[in-house]
Amino acid sequence: MLFKRIYNYLTIALLCIFIPACVPAGKATKAMSTEEQSQLYLQMGVRYLDMNMIKTAKEKLDIALKLNANNAEVHNALGVLHERLDQDSLAGKHYKRAISLAVDNFSIKNNYGRFLCESGEYKKGVELLKQALTMPLNNRKWFAYTNIGRCQLINADKTLAESNFRHALQENSQYSPALQEMQKISYDKRRYLSARAFLQRYLAVARQTAETLWYAVQTERGLGNKAMADYYREKLFTLFPVSKQAVQMKAAIKTY
Repeated sequence: MLFKRIYNYLTIALLCIFIPACVPAGKATKAMSTEEQSQLYLQMGVRYLDMNMIKTAKEKLDIALKLNANNAEVHNALGVLHERLDQDSLAGKHYKRAISLAVDNFSIKNNYGRFLCESGEYKKGVELLKQALTMPLNNRKWFAYTNIGRCQLINADKTLAESNFRHALQENSQYSPALQEMQKISYDKRRYLSARAFLQRYLAVARQTAETLWYAVQTERGLGNKAMADYYREKLFTLFPVSKQAVQMKAAIKTY
């Protein structure tokens, strides 16, 4: 799918969970209720998931689930984890359970809606994302707008997608996933100066990826700026030598 494997970091942000640094679980759980212990292990699991320590994250989240099987956020986090493991059936099961336990949680609706879009259930996914968008307590609407836009890209509707990415940036002008999508859309529409500007805005808040560098090369070529195109190309080869974009570009060079 278009954005499945590059987007899990966003779902981590949407879990909306924070954990104090270096909490000693053994000591902390002695005076806690079962529910509080579940929440602690959930927080640790999310922290490890955020660090991409999948095995340890799963251990913590499994303990959290055992302690409280009705903790919606645990199921939400397990949905993210199983997506990372390409276990979509289990991910869907946990997302579905999470939303049944917390129907008013915009974070869960956002995650499950995105997941449904990626799984081919476009209409159901967009419906959930729109519900998340309109929920009164949702103070992070740029997540839902960006997810809706990416769903619309999957459905080959670039016009509506662009509108939603722009809405996301109105909510949060520094939101890097929306900036990256606007870089790509601008390039595809041959608005090269705009594509360059969105890349510059993106680089002010995030690091280069193989994809942003590939579009940067093509954008500078479109503008006739060979020096910058060469610069971005060499950066692509240096930072992401085995990426799909680098391999394709090296193959194209050999054919000249």
